[in-house]
Amino acid sequence: MTRTCRLNCIVPPHILEKLLRSDDSDTHQAALATMLTTASLRGERAVRASFAGAAALGNGRRTVFDCRHGRSLPLAVLARPEDGAASGDDSVNRAFDGLGTTRDFYHALFHRNSIDNRGMRLDGYVHFSTRFNNAFWDGQQMVFGDGDGRIFTDFTGSLDVIGHELTHGVTENTAGLDYHNQSGALNESISDVFGSLVKQWSLKQTADEADWLIGAEIFTPEIDADALRSMKAPGHAYDNALFGSDPQPDHMSKYVSLPDTEPGDFGGVHINSGIPNKAFYQTAVGIGGFAWDAAGLIWYESLKASSAETQFQDFADTTYQKAEELFGAGSAEQLAVLAAWQEVGLQITGVPAGVARARTLTAGRDGGVGREDGVASLSKQVGALAAQVSGMAKDLASLKSK
Repeated sequence: MTRTCRLNCIVPPHILEKLLRSDDSDTHQAALATMLTTASLRGERAVRASFAGAAALGNGRRTVFDCRHGRSLPLAVLARPEDGAASGDDSVNRAFDGLGTTRDFYHALFHRNSIDNRGMRLDGYVHFSTRFNNAFWDGQQMVFGDGDGRIFTDFTGSLDVIGHELTHGVTENTAGLDYHNQSGALNESISDVFGSLVKQWSLKQTADEADWLIGAEIFTPEIDADALRSMKAPGHAYDNALFGSDPQPDHMSKYVSLPDTEPGDFGGVHINSGIPNKAFYQTAVGIGGFAWDAAGLIWYESLKASSAETQFQDFADTTYQKAEELFGAGSAEQLAVLAAWQEVGLQITGVPAGVARARTLTAGRDGGVGREDGVASLSKQVGALAAQVSGMAKDLASLKSK
């Protein structure tokens, strides 16, 4: 199957469109330039993708180039190779370190050999264009804008943004989730999940200690916004006059239906990703401890078991199955997965509604879930269901005898 090639950008189109309608001419011009440049790059991405051959292999070696505010990547100059000394340019060093941290995260936790699992080189480009309000993965390399200095700042300053964008490459080389509607929202959510985990791993934060924000560092101090997205509280990352309130839903009852077009964010991929984002957050805090240890492993294995057209329900069911394979049936980890999807309005296929509701999984101060309490709760509920079935069987036998 041939998939449409699209640039994966960290700043969603609905924010840029709001800025495009700004009465401030500088804000309007920066948004317009960003959108026009992005549209042009999408065309170039499609042309490159039509040629056979993957990106060059190189054991995950990093190379950072300086675009010097130009838009042509081939004309960028070498700024720091894998074995080179640190640069005098902070953007170069932050990009270099972020690429390395993400690479090391995937290798240390999942034994993955770079983004494609075949040693793909990691090329980063900084100082792309002028006042470019975005960062993106184009299927081969990571590109960072400097921001306009008024709303957005240097995009190399956010490690979770780097982890997010490189994870689009991981997704391309595993499930290949189609970038539209629910599969596209899953694509974006997977990038948020592992972008956040890269930052948490780097800081050695537990699920309770993490902020669960995506892109908290890319806004200038003058902008009233916590981040681009909040996995902990979708819909509450920002609320200001510049680009309105955060439109992300946190429950299937609030799912946003949008056109599968570029202006419609390909069916709201950056918007509806709030639902699986919240499910991962609930799973991580339900299990407790370091989110990458159990929740991250479950999600990674579920990504590998998914396909291009995987929908929310499919992915939820897969995470439940993977939790059982990895940690056992009725384990605290599996119960946390079950409760998390129930919390966002998705019932695992084949599991009776009400089993292992989130309220039965009480996390302690250390973020851990009592395994015995969770299993005992599940056993009681299953026992109650069995008693009901037994009672119905007796009633039926009685009716037949009469």
